[in-house]
Amino acid sequence: MREAEILLEVWRGPLAESQHRGHAVVWDADGETVAAWGDPDKVILPRSSCKMLQALPLIESGAADAHGLTEAQLALSCASHNGAAVHTDMVTDWIGSLGLDPEAALRCGPQMPDDRPAREGLIKTDSSPCQIHNNCSGKHSGFLTLTKHLGAGPDYVEIGHPVQRAVRDAFEDATGETSPGYGIDGCSAPNFACSLSGLARAMARFAGAGEGGDKREQAMHRLTRAMAAHPVLVAGEGRACTNLMRAMNGRVTVKTGAEAVFIAIVPEKRMGVAVKIEDGATRASEATITQILVGMGVLAADDPVALKYTHGPITNRRGIEVGAYKPAETLTSWTL
Repeated sequence: MREAEILLEVWRGPLAESQHRGHAVVWDADGETVAAWGDPDKVILPRSSCKMLQALPLIESGAADAHGLTEAQLALSCASHNGAAVHTDMVTDWIGSLGLDPEAALRCGPQMPDDRPAREGLIKTDSSPCQIHNNCSGKHSGFLTLTKHLGAGPDYVEIGHPVQRAVRDAFEDATGETSPGYGIDGCSAPNFACSLSGLARAMARFAGAGEGGDKREQAMHRLTRAMAAHPVLVAGEGRACTNLMRAMNGRVTVKTGAEAVFIAIVPEKRMGVAVKIEDGATRASEATITQILVGMGVLAADDPVALKYTHGPITNRRGIEVGAYKPAETLTSWTL
């Protein structure tokens, strides 16, 4: 077992004030490791970085087409969204089209939206957040669609429910591993564990999938393209997923997960990337995935978005530059 590597330092003045250690893997669609930092066999919970895996049964079962889901809805099914109107309006309409009431049908729980206008709107009207504001409500809309298509019971987040059994089957096939267990995510759905290499392997399969493949490959291709085509639905304004996908003009699909997991799907290279930071620091996972994408040649090092996540700057309350991020030399020197 290899130790976690320092992947990012945070500098203030002349001192490295913080260091973030972690693991990262680049995998290709031919089944080979291209590059690795730290321990590629580290077993993790991928959290929301694997939502495209959880959405595979939605397409493969025929539920998506039977219910006329749009590309935008497929993107939303893979989202960790801000709870902006563009997200919650779509969730409300989607669940309504299933003949269901969102508050009665959803099992994700309420969450105060991260979107500032939406949050301030609730505060000013002394209203409470609803389940549609939950960042996972798009994923759960997909679960509800699959539930209805299968004629299954309403408690779709239970581990033995047909929806979660289908998710586990898809997850294990895509990662090439038997999951050693699961945790319950913030939205109450099971989150299956895998190795970091398994997660990167799955993303490489997405990267190599095309329209002419088998049913699973076609589903992977559709989800990859949907996310890349609708970056604001996947996260929201100001978020790293949205900003990075916009900066790469839809060439790459990326997705963050809680506790500093981040993945990338790079179709033109037929490669997948998976990152996990040991201390759960999002700034480090954002910097690491961005630097790897720079090394892959799909994002310019001097692009303002790339510089924001890899270097900062760090400013104080008066807007004075007081520090910067510094990715590890093992990252900055790596190129394909």
